[in-house]
Amino acid sequence: MRNGIMVSMNQVIDHEVASLVTAAYGIRTRVAEQVAETGALNSNAEEQNGLEARPPVVTILGHVDHGKTSLLDSIRNAHVADREIGGITQHIGAYQVDYEGQKITFLDTPGHEAFTSIRSRGARVTDIAILVVAADDGIMPQTEEAIDHARAAEVPIVVAINKMDLPGADPERVKRQLSQHNLLVEDWGGDIISVPVSARTGEGINELLENLLIVAEISELKANPHRPASGVVIEAKLDRKRGPMATVLVQSGTLSVGDHVVAGTSWGRVKAITNDRGSTIKEVVPGAPAELLGFGALPEAGDVMTVMPNEKTARALAQERERAKASQQSQGRALTLEEVVKQIDAGDIKELNLVLKADVQGSVEAVRQSLERLTEAEARVRILHAGSGNVTESDILLASASDAIIVGFSVGNAIGVERVAERMGVEIRHYGIIYQMIDDIRLALHGMLEPAYTDVIIGQAEVREIFASRRSVKIAGCRVVDGRIPRGASIRVLREGEVLEETNIASLRHFRDEANEVTNGMDCGILLEDYYDFEIGDILQAHRQERSQR
Repeated sequence: MRNGIMVSMNQVIDHEVASLVTAAYGIRTRVAEQVAETGALNSNAEEQNGLEARPPVVTILGHVDHGKTSLLDSIRNAHVADREIGGITQHIGAYQVDYEGQKITFLDTPGHEAFTSIRSRGARVTDIAILVVAADDGIMPQTEEAIDHARAAEVPIVVAINKMDLPGADPERVKRQLSQHNLLVEDWGGDIISVPVSARTGEGINELLENLLIVAEISELKANPHRPASGVVIEAKLDRKRGPMATVLVQSGTLSVGDHVVAGTSWGRVKAITNDRGSTIKEVVPGAPAELLGFGALPEAGDVMTVMPNEKTARALAQERERAKASQQSQGRALTLEEVVKQIDAGDIKELNLVLKADVQGSVEAVRQSLERLTEAEARVRILHAGSGNVTESDILLASASDAIIVGFSVGNAIGVERVAERMGVEIRHYGIIYQMIDDIRLALHGMLEPAYTDVIIGQAEVREIFASRRSVKIAGCRVVDGRIPRGASIRVLREGEVLEETNIASLRHFRDEANEVTNGMDCGILLEDYYDFEIGDILQAHRQERSQR
């Protein structure tokens, strides 16, 4: 209380406040071992020592109607362990299959937008991406987007050429189109595994699973099951009877009933765990999905879930994140081109990530080649995705996940995109002339780009009389001759067209009353900050600086 801090005995105080109290009693303090954001007490050595192999986590991406869901169902029906009659009793957005004694975890996410939405929160979930391409259709626009999203996430890609049972199936055409997107399959001397499959007949499913295990073995996926658990929230829902339910994928450690967990700004104690087949279990090992009951509020998809030592620590961390989130929202987090320049200057980043959209495919290639040639000593351009058409929500998600800026050439925005971009802190820059775009990006790479500001004149007032006030302070009696004069505006004092002084309005009155603004034709009294050398006939010009669209 002496230090102006009012807290009850149940509130958590930080180390600085605790030190103030102990110092008053002559007791020295030292900070105990910190609880890291990752959840458990810092134990890197322990983490590295107990590593064991874990199942790979696989996401299926591709164009709509190319058979993603059918492929998932085919794998699930053939290889889900201990399957109950009538199929799986409960859908939780992720499930495991057994193949030759080894487990593979599949995420049932609706397309690459959801895949990137989870990644945009900083969670690395997927180990392998299956790219589904229909043998009769070939590569379509959404397939190209899926390729770019998987590349941006830097995960290995396995291609499943689906619908091989159809008469018009042409796998060679698919492989040729893949090579045009720098995905060279093994048959053609590349390193991308491609497997012809049919979700309808089950052809090639076993071969696909076998190849997934080979890629997983090469990637050496390991985790330590003998530590407090950490993982990622895949999805969350509010159950009418049981309250908040969260589907989580455990990435490290073992999650048990009774653990205190934090995910984003939500926290709670694990009351029950259900596996992907609807059975109640006591613990979850790394690489396995499960549904948790026990959170006090709904976490968001993509939030990192961590186990904390006790309820007090879990609550404190959740509250701290809540405060940080509120502070971040009030300050805004948009990554602008100017912000990138500062980071390049400071040496923090070496790549300028861009998402490129243009009006037609021909323009896309021309702009892409021009931008990729811009490589400087400090940084280089990396184009995550290039496509034709308006800027969409999918582009915003990709840019947010990869700290990228969206550059549009002769295109607009899809409906509602500006609102999503503002919420996720993504800058969209539109250009009509290719040289302006290239110049801006080149200057950004040089670290020379300055924000462009335009001087906007709000209004002008003419000095008609001068009133003397206390201590040689003079007030200008004016009439507004153009626009409006707002209170607190920046003012230029002009005499015969020359600028004598730049200052601000200290007080603005209409007759005897303080005024927020006076408009054209009205009389007013203006007191300026630290300037009183008026003459009758001087012009007081109100103006502001506006950041203009480059």
